[in-house]
This record gives sequence, structure tokens and C-alpha cells, in this order.
Amino acid sequence: MKSLDKLFNPNTIAVIGASSDEQSVGHALFKNLIHNDFTGIVYPVNLKRKSVLGIKTYPNIKSIPDDIDLAIIITPAQTVPAILEECGQAKVKAAVIISSGFKENGKEGEKRSKEISKISKKYGIRLLGPNCLGFIRPKLSLNASFGRTMTEPGKIAFISQSGALGTAILDWASERHLNFSYFVSLGEMLDVNFDDLIDYFGNDPETTLILIYMESLTNARKFLSAARAHSRNKPIVVLKAGKSKEGAKAAKSHTGSIAGDDDIYDAAFKRAGIIRVDTIRDLFNNAQTINMQPRPRGRRLAIITNAGGPGVIATDALIKLGGQLAQLSSDTIIKMDKFLPSAWSKGNPVDMLGDAGPDRYFKTLKEALNDKNIDGILIILTPQAMTDPVEIANQTVKAAKKSEKTILASWMGAGDMQEGIHILEKGNIPYFKTPEDAVQSFMYMYKYAKNLETLYETPASIPHAFTPQTQKNKLLLAKVINESRYTLTEAEAKELLSNYDIPVTKNAIVTSAKEAGEMAAKIGWPVVMKLSSPDIFHKIDVGGVKLNVNSSVEAIDAYNSIIKNAKKHRPDARIHGVFIEAMIKKRYELLIGCKKDPLFGPAIVFGMGGVAVEVFKDTNIGLPPLNMALAKQLIEDTKIYNLLKGYRGIPGVDISAIQFLLYKFAYLLADFPEIKELDINPFAVDENGGVVLDAKVFLDENIVGREIEPYSHLVISPYPKEYIIEKKLPNGQKVFLRPIRPEDEIEEEELIKTFSEKTIINRFFKKIDLNHDLLTRFTQIDYDREMAIIAEINDKDKKRFTGVARMIAESDNENAEITLAVGDPWQGKGYGSMLIDYMLQIAKQRKIKKVWIKFLKDNEPMLNLTARRGFKIEGNGKILKAEKKI
Repeated sequence: MKSLDKLFNPNTIAVIGASSDEQSVGHALFKNLIHNDFTGIVYPVNLKRKSVLGIKTYPNIKSIPDDIDLAIIITPAQTVPAILEECGQAKVKAAVIISSGFKENGKEGEKRSKEISKISKKYGIRLLGPNCLGFIRPKLSLNASFGRTMTEPGKIAFISQSGALGTAILDWASERHLNFSYFVSLGEMLDVNFDDLIDYFGNDPETTLILIYMESLTNARKFLSAARAHSRNKPIVVLKAGKSKEGAKAAKSHTGSIAGDDDIYDAAFKRAGIIRVDTIRDLFNNAQTINMQPRPRGRRLAIITNAGGPGVIATDALIKLGGQLAQLSSDTIIKMDKFLPSAWSKGNPVDMLGDAGPDRYFKTLKEALNDKNIDGILIILTPQAMTDPVEIANQTVKAAKKSEKTILASWMGAGDMQEGIHILEKGNIPYFKTPEDAVQSFMYMYKYAKNLETLYETPASIPHAFTPQTQKNKLLLAKVINESRYTLTEAEAKELLSNYDIPVTKNAIVTSAKEAGEMAAKIGWPVVMKLSSPDIFHKIDVGGVKLNVNSSVEAIDAYNSIIKNAKKHRPDARIHGVFIEAMIKKRYELLIGCKKDPLFGPAIVFGMGGVAVEVFKDTNIGLPPLNMALAKQLIEDTKIYNLLKGYRGIPGVDISAIQFLLYKFAYLLADFPEIKELDINPFAVDENGGVVLDAKVFLDENIVGREIEPYSHLVISPYPKEYIIEKKLPNGQKVFLRPIRPEDEIEEEELIKTFSEKTIINRFFKKIDLNHDLLTRFTQIDYDREMAIIAEINDKDKKRFTGVARMIAESDNENAEITLAVGDPWQGKGYGSMLIDYMLQIAKQRKIKKVWIKFLKDNEPMLNLTARRGFKIEGNGKILKAEKKI
């Protein structure tokens, strides 16, 4: 991300379009640059004036007697391409285009956008905008925008897609004492985008939190990759505006009508560990809470108040949002009973009564903090005649010192409360105007913590071997496409699923009444008979379905009736025959579907199925690929899960089997980008297993017949199975080289435990604390920007890891660092050379331009290994760096 350093840390700036007209943007921006304490040099460029605000101007950037780091362009749109060309010739590496009149201005504007995009790539200019407000870098006193607010330096980076809203948010933020490390207005995002800034701020030591106001995304894959890389360490809070219209208009199935575009944004944000909020107020509240308080470990909230009403309101809000009212331990109640009035509430909410003073608040908070049943505490103060908000705030801050629990405060009222509020915020206790706002913020924090925990949960092992019949499905789809069809019949849809080990009913297609009677008897009574036609989606609407067929005579009659009804209602429809299958009844009906979103690709929908699916809408959405842990989360976040796991004596279903089913379903979607929509409804299930009763598949006409890069239709890279190979060491030992999986945590831990202290220092340059968090970082990786290849052998019928090579690419995927570690029992046997050679091969396939390896000076094996492979070795200190162009 060094390419953005010239943008955000310039020493020299040229303002092209600086103006003396006090009503102009050129005047406001230039004034902002020179009237703050920015220590760099600012050059005004203006063809018509000799000076602006008393500073000598230059007619163009070429005439400036200095190298320019950053050019800010504020001239009419039609002049911008030529000016940017001049900037490129002058070797300027960063530009901000404030000017409007581009994509938002019709075909002529689009043409200009393409032109300046081409110029920026030609000269390697990082471009912010056009049609943006600019940016602010408080630490440098750099206000490179025409916004009037200049905040104090802080730890929050704020990215806004709207310049006007951004300025308003800056004003509001200053009232809430929120300070920023960066404020950036993106504009049209021709170059610098959300993902660029998330990566930049994610690696910035001054930034601990990233806030985003978003209206649209252009590259969902890069955005999610960047967010997943940093959200674990730096919370990302997004206010996404422009919630789309219902997706039902163009939907052909239940899945399409349920999975609206905004629901898929929700699923994507959740998968990336992003906190999504609905209002500007929530954006501020969460920024304040995250900046000041630790994440709650659970959803149990204690409420301490001097008035009953606000406590009840807070409780209602908590329960509505899915929180839990903490149950005070008996020990806590006994201790509180000793100093609280006899009329106190004797439970949670803790109503200390209206005359509660500083000492009562202090002691009550202290006891609540010591109660293991409590994850977070909300302190409410209402103004009463005897209330001392200042001293109560002081005592609250004093009691809260060094606490690891989430503490929030709602000082209700204004005027007299302000000094106390200031004390709370100075003491890192966030303040809220209402108890509901505080509860909302607590629940956002809890869901964020829970989501991260679930995302990085170690998945269970795959239940058993899964070998999909990929080639059979390729042939099946080729047949359908060759017939100029984009809809599979039910029989074809079930064949597609069966080839991926998804259970379907015993079935057959018949083309005569006699055959219907014979085949139905073979399948076994009762059967269901359905019209097989690629042109009729909802067969029941045309009398194309017969249930509970119990004899050959009934089957013959049903066949004749179905064909007759179809010809009557749809004489133009193609009829392949009648589809017969075993009729199965099970306790629960589920929906398992997929809708391909134009931005996020295929989205998986799971939940309650049946004919009333659109009425209940008890569904959850996830993005492929899935592992067993993610599949479990998809199931658990539905209401029907409470029934599936067993309810009031009714046996539960095999949840792990449904997890595995979703895992296989996700692989089907990953392997076949041709699938536009897939609707399994219902999937019937009970304690004896499950089966697909009905399925619809629609193909994507925009994909069919085109060659696309494998998995490019997904926004999250699946497991790269193409990198699984078998090798032999010089001694004949068979070794499997393969990418690491999230399920490999135990084996990875066993490998690291074979490392001697010297091996650990050689690999990590320091001692490490081997824990779950560290192991998930090693095993749960983003295959888009990272690769870890493990060497696996069979040792006494047990699979063991002998070594691992890693490659972590920079966000542009052009340069990457490689690391290597081999367990002590296997060192000196060729594993290291094998792993490095294979990683260099993968780097070449991925079009990485340069790799490097850092190692200690006394690490002779690594010195020899890199030297033999033509690495250029540099460095004079304890750590050497070996570089190689690929």
C-alpha cells in the first residue's frame, strides 16, 4: 500500500484551480491547506492570476520548480484529462480530482472517466475521485478538502461515498468528541476504492477503527477480501444506504423472491466480520463504544438505574434485540442488600431509587462488575432534585477502571448533565441520550464479537469422503444447453443434485400410460406423478401434479390426466413425459436455494420450506464456499432450528448431516457458474434422514457458452484443490503437498509442537504463545491473497504435517512474502526445498512479480536454500532479506 503514501503523506502539493473567488471551491480548498498547520509546501496553479491569497501562482504544473507529490485538480471536467496527462509527465504519483462532470453526467462524462482512468494507469497515478470532497489528515494538519471542519487527531478512519453527507458527519462527530486519523471522500472511485482504503488503514498503526458510509460497491470480491483481512483486529462499521427494491420482480422461484439484494449485503458483511448499522446515530454510537470499551463476552446485560421507568424501557429494548437480562447471583444480591435501601428492586434492573448518590452508584457498579453472570452494564441516571451528575460520573469512572466488561452510560436530560457526560467520555465510558440507544450499541457489539467467534471457530471434520461426479454434471448441462434450454426439468435437476451426493427420491420419467403403470409399481406405492416440461415451472397450476397414487390403474389414469391438462393449458409447451417418484412424508420441510446476485455472485438461502415459505420467511443467507462451522451458523440463525434440534419430546434431526448437505450444495455452486438459480423446496427431513422432494434449476444465459476463470463468479475463493499434488523425496518417501484447510488446526498445532526453540525463533523471530487465535490465523486464510502449502505424510496410519510454506501477497497481488518452517524430526531431508520450489511455482501461476524471504543471519539452511535458487540477498543486521523476481 506504499502507492497511497504520496496521497496521504505528501510533502509538496499543487492545487490546480486555486482561486481568489471566496465563493469558489478552489478558494475554500486552498485556504484550508494554507491556514492550518500543514508543514508541507502548497503551490497554487492558476492561468489567469499571479497570486492567490498572497501566494505566487504558476500557469501549469510543469512550471513549478519542485517535484510534486500530490496534485489536487479543481477545474472544469473537460480540462481534467489534459491536466492529468501533464501531471503524469511531471511524475506526479497521486491526484485528487474534485471536479464533477464525469460518470454522473451522461455519455460524455463516461467518456471522460474512461480517459482519465487510462491516463492514471499509464503513469501509475493513484487517483481519488473524481467528483469528491477530498480528504483530511488531522495528524499532519492537512485539510485537502473544501469541508470547513478540521478535527483533532484521533484513531478513527472515516470513508464516505457522499461528500456532502461526509461534511455533515464531521460536524456531528465533533459534537460527540469523535476524532479521526483520516477522513476520505471517495467520489466516483475510478481508482482508489473501499478495498484500497481498508487495506491502507488496516495496516496503519494510528487507526484502530474504520467507519464507512456506503451507497454502492463496484468490486465485491476485493472489498470482502480486504475486510476479512482486517476486521478481526480493526472493527469495520458500515452504514449502507440505498436499500434495494424487493428482488421478487424478476424471481422465478421461492429462493429468488426471498433473497433480496439488501439481504445479500447483510450476509456478505456478516461473512467479512463487518458491523452493519442502519442510521447515522448508530454509526456514531458504535464508533464511540468500540473506541472506548472492550467487546462483551456474551449478551447478558445488567441495568443500574435511579428510576424504574428507564430500566423497564432498557429491558424491553434488550429483549426485542435478542439480548438477555443478566440474572444477578445470590451473592451479589446479598452484598447489594447491605448498602441499598430496603425498597430496592432486589434484582435486575437494579433500581437504586431516586435518591441514589455517588456512593450508591460506586458500590453497586463494583458489585455488578464482580458478578460472573454479567457481560455488560448499562448505568442510567435521570435528573432528580438530589442528583449530583458530576460526582456520580466521577465515581462511575473510578469504579470502572481496569474493568474488562462493557460499560455504557445513559445520562438522561441536558443542561446540568453536560459536565458529567464530559467526565464519562474522558474516562472512556460512552454516553447515550437514551437507554434504547445504549442497548442497541451493546447488542451491535455483542453480535460483532459473536460473529467473529463463529467465523474463526475451528470447523468439524468433513463427515465422510465426498467425491462429486463433476464430469457427469458437465455433460448434463451441455445436453440442456445444446437444446437451447436454460431451465432444467425436475428429473434433470435431481440428477444434477444426486451427482453431488445430495439425496433425492427414487424416480423415473415415463412417456406412455402403460409405462407409467409399470414404473410406478417398480418404484413402490404411494408415488407422486408430475408433468415433465422445461416450459412449465409451476406444474400444480396447470393440473400437472397427482399425489398419493396407489396402484397401476391410478398411475395410468394420472398419466392421461396430466398430459391432457398440460395440453389444454399450455398447448405450446414442450412435454418430455411424466416424472414419477416415491411419495415421502417427513416431519419438517426445508428450503435450500441459491440466487446469483449480480454483485456478490451465488448466495445460499436456508430455512423453513414448503408452500408457505414466502409467508413465514424464516430464512438465513450465506455465501459459498462453506465449511462445517459456517454451515452450522447458517442453520442456527433460523427459527426452525429450534425444532430441528428436538423440541418437547419430539426427536431432533441429524444437524451434522444438514451441515454436510449445505457444504456439498456450496461446492456445486462453486463448480458450476452456469447456475443462476437453484431451488430445493421442499427438502423433507426427520430423525431418519432427509431427501429432496422438488427442485428447480435455472441457468445463466450470460455465462453459458463463455469461458470464465475458475471460481471468478464467487466473491470468496474456495479451497484451491488444483494445488493438491503428490511428490517423492530423494529417499522415496511419498509426500502430499496441499493448501491448508480450516479443519487442519489440530494437525497444525501438532506440527508446531515439534519445533525446537531454535526453529521457532528462525520462523517467527521470537517466542510465540500457541493458542486457538494464533492457529486460526494459520489455518483460516483468504486464498485470494494468501497461500499456505503443507507437506503431509502417512506415519503409522496417521496423517502428519512435516512442514509448511506460506505466501502472503500485498493487496495488489504483485509482490509477496514467503515463509518456511519444517518440523525438527524432518529437517535436512528435502522437505524445505520441495515446499519452496512448489511455492515459487504457485507464485508464477498467480502472476506474482516479486517474492522475498526474511530470515536470521545465522540461519544457514535458509541462506543456502535461497542462494541456490538465485535470490538476491541483502542486509547487514541480524535479519537478511532474499528477493527474487518471478
